[in-house]
Amino acid sequence: MNLDLGLLGAHLREHEVNPQSAVEVERAGYGTLWLDASPPADLAFAEELLDATARLVVGTSVVNVWTADAETVAASYHRIDGKHPGRFVLGIGIGHREVHGEYASPYGKLVSYLDQLAAAGVPTDRIVLAALGPRMLRLARDRAAGTIPCLVTPEHTRQARAVLGAGKLVLPGHFAVVEPDAGRARAVARSAPPGTALGVTNYAANLRRLGFTDDDLASTGSDRLIDALVAHGDPATVATRLLAHREAGADHVGVYPLGDDPIATLRAIAQAVSR
Repeated sequence: MNLDLGLLGAHLREHEVNPQSAVEVERAGYGTLWLDASPPADLAFAEELLDATARLVVGTSVVNVWTADAETVAASYHRIDGKHPGRFVLGIGIGHREVHGEYASPYGKLVSYLDQLAAAGVPTDRIVLAALGPRMLRLARDRAAGTIPCLVTPEHTRQARAVLGAGKLVLPGHFAVVEPDAGRARAVARSAPPGTALGVTNYAANLRRLGFTDDDLASTGSDRLIDALVAHGDPATVATRLLAHREAGADHVGVYPLGDDPIATLRAIAQAVSR
């Protein structure tokens, strides 16, 4: 696989990034910019970010199979890869039953979507799946280049690596806030994902598999849970927490920056990792 994602990835939503700040992310040393939430099927914004940068890989985290037509997504992939060969990764996922009224048979829907992408000539080694549980991880192993899970711990990364084996990509995303005061850091985390996402069935089920309890998952999360899902402290401490995923078997660690200035947070973390 001739795809260099770099050690670190930056997870940003469309309102948090523009072509100029994508250049800043690239200069800071990030190998990949993951466009979060559910980008539309035309993938026009991903193409715009690629146009503005020189080496940065751009990926989707993730295209939602319920809202983005597979045929259109495949055509968008080919358009972008033709213009920027080797610099685009298609992350796809099944969304959440709390959001999508049509949510049914998610595994079957994802298999069907992968079939449509394959029929349209999208190469398997350019697709990653937002897989959490064992069945979805096996699908990522068998039908994609690997997995890009969110709201996970290094223990999940160890489990994902065990399922996927060598040669497949394990690309966990981890939340981070550069804030030495633990109370303030937890307050920031609870006012955004992960604190606001604990009621989502997919995430909650996975966290229970990892040993967290109903008490941990209540409201916006226990201190124990928030501390496990959000790296906080000074930049060096945050960097150490993030790199625990590498020690657990990750190929690349995606950073979800929390706080008022996500680009500044990303820059501080990258500087600490490079020291």
